[in-house]
Amino acid sequence: MAVQSRILLSSPPSEKTIKELISVLTNLYLKNRTKISRAVYLSLFVALIGRIYHAISEQKAASVQQAALHRQPGTTSAGGEAKTRERVEINREFFKNLLRLLKIVIPGWKSKELRLLISHSLFLVVRTLISLYVAELDGKLVSSLVRRKGKEFFKGIAWWMVVAVPATFTNAMLSYHQCKLALQYRSRLTNYLHTRYLHNMTFYGLLALDDRIKNADQLIAVDVSRFSNSLAELYSNLAKPILDMIIYNYSLSRSVGGEGLFIMSLLVQVSANVMRALTPPFGKYVAEEARLEGEFRFQHSRLIENSEEIALYHGHETEKDTLDKGYFTLIKHVNRILRRRLYHGVMEDFVIKYFWGALGLMLCSVPVFFKIPGQTLRGMGDRTESFVTNRRMLLSSSDAFGRVMFSYKEITELAGYTSRVSALISVMDSIQAGHFEKSLISSAPNADTDEETKASAVAAPTVLNGRGKIVESSEIEFIDVPIVSPNGDVLVEKLNFSVKPGKHLLIVGPNGCGKSSLFRILGGLWPVYGGTVRKPSYGDIFYIPQRPYLSRGTLRQQIIYPDGVREMRDKKVGDDDLLRILSTVDIEGIVDRPHGWDAEEEWRDVLSGGLQQRVAMARLFYHRPKYAILDECTSSVTLEIEKAMYEQAKDLGITLMTVSHRRSLWRYHDNILQFDGQGNYIFTKLDAEKRLQLEDEKEELELQLRAVPELEGRLQELTT
Repeated sequence: MAVQSRILLSSPPSEKTIKELISVLTNLYLKNRTKISRAVYLSLFVALIGRIYHAISEQKAASVQQAALHRQPGTTSAGGEAKTRERVEINREFFKNLLRLLKIVIPGWKSKELRLLISHSLFLVVRTLISLYVAELDGKLVSSLVRRKGKEFFKGIAWWMVVAVPATFTNAMLSYHQCKLALQYRSRLTNYLHTRYLHNMTFYGLLALDDRIKNADQLIAVDVSRFSNSLAELYSNLAKPILDMIIYNYSLSRSVGGEGLFIMSLLVQVSANVMRALTPPFGKYVAEEARLEGEFRFQHSRLIENSEEIALYHGHETEKDTLDKGYFTLIKHVNRILRRRLYHGVMEDFVIKYFWGALGLMLCSVPVFFKIPGQTLRGMGDRTESFVTNRRMLLSSSDAFGRVMFSYKEITELAGYTSRVSALISVMDSIQAGHFEKSLISSAPNADTDEETKASAVAAPTVLNGRGKIVESSEIEFIDVPIVSPNGDVLVEKLNFSVKPGKHLLIVGPNGCGKSSLFRILGGLWPVYGGTVRKPSYGDIFYIPQRPYLSRGTLRQQIIYPDGVREMRDKKVGDDDLLRILSTVDIEGIVDRPHGWDAEEEWRDVLSGGLQQRVAMARLFYHRPKYAILDECTSSVTLEIEKAMYEQAKDLGITLMTVSHRRSLWRYHDNILQFDGQGNYIFTKLDAEKRLQLEDEKEELELQLRAVPELEGRLQELTT
């Protein structure tokens, strides 16, 4: 009992000592409160600067490592190993791509977009100041109710209605600026992409020579719009909450003290970091959804484009299975996103609405239970006014912070759109620099493959990584130029031939021997993988395929394509001149329709195949180039029209390079380039009469050889 008494007697001095210690520490803190607050804020600012510096350093290091990818021209095979799809995240790569796109959509200090952005920012500031005034007015209204002062209450109501006028106008202007910014961003980015996409045959290289971008049409038409809307919405949904947080938190720190606000901010930051760590990669999901949408749309486009062939093969069931598979893959991914958003939404709502709400009520109660330096609250009305005002500002600040947290999900979606649009721009830059990446499916050597094919397959990667020279000249000449198929097979290792002005060339050979590849090199569509090509400029070479391209527009535009009416006038060409050109190919009657030259139709549906080929030849006579590549372009016209076409072309001084198996065309050419389909070729002079005699003799012998088995059978019957 004595021992217990000593313990009980010793307890009060211990409690007194602790209270004294707390009192001393409290007084010491209050004495140095300003210095401690500044030190804490300065430490937080230095930590933020350090994180930004390290992020920039990592970004620069990554940029240096990736710069070598675009320095060396060549074609890279992507078929050797499967590529892992890059993960879309909010990292230094995202900020680098976003900055690149921002320089496009906001090109300078005097641009309309920047003026809209500044105006939008001013309205955001005005909206926040109005909200701050409304919070104070709300507190005064409740205080006047508690103190039962009706005059002050109705006076506050009157001011409430007065403030509503600029508030509603500001909200409407914010919505207008957001929509206008999205439209301007899209216009800038679309114009930029169109310029790059249609410059120097980039669109062809993107579709035919490179496999990194699929469905460029969707990227330009859909993803650019989504990126622009997302960027405009993000600025409004991110700038205003941040501004609200700064102003409201500053006002709260003066009302409830910086200590409580700091502790609450610390707890909020910890919970926010936990939420961010548990947030699914929505940016990756959005990018994958857009890719699957593009593939599903492309499958429908391919069905429409090849509908006739599919119908003839009765392949509708197979195509239905393909479409269903693409759709179910898309829906499966969308359902996966919905499930992830459900779990994330539950967690997000609980933390933001309830956990942070409880912290806010505790913070607002600080002036009621504790004395805040610099504040004097007298009576129940002042306490009520302070509590209501603080709670209104806290709710607005919490709402702003909640919008910032919700904007993280929007930023991840913006990261997906940014990744896809930036990838398109990067690939176009790479193609314009001469670098291609394509999944090559060239024939692999096996035991049954001959030695020449094996050697060609082994040499293909070396050839594709090389580059030749293009020299502008008045004639066409190939010197040791390899001809490569789209699959990467080397069709001809070294092609040598020349076409001088006025010396017409006939090109013959089986399918897949390299004729189309030869024309693509001449047209500047494909790179020169080796050797030297001497040829005129692109404007002096005109290509006419078997099925000519008819653009959307008037009948006049079909004849002068790709020129416009202004270019036609500059060439001193009128409609009468065009009519004389049409009479040369005997189709002047197509002008006799409603609106004449200005008639607009879907010409590929209105005109037959033969008329389309005549329109293409009329287009050739209008442009009058130095060289013309004619690829089976008279297969649907009569021999009389064919004769008129070729004679007119020769009269105009156009040197012809014709691909055709029609014997009637031999007489119009001086040289022949014949491929055998096995990597060999013959380039020699063409004697049309002698070649016709040889062909006739060859057909006669083949006919006799086909009759040999019948004669042998008859001879065997007679001998038995």
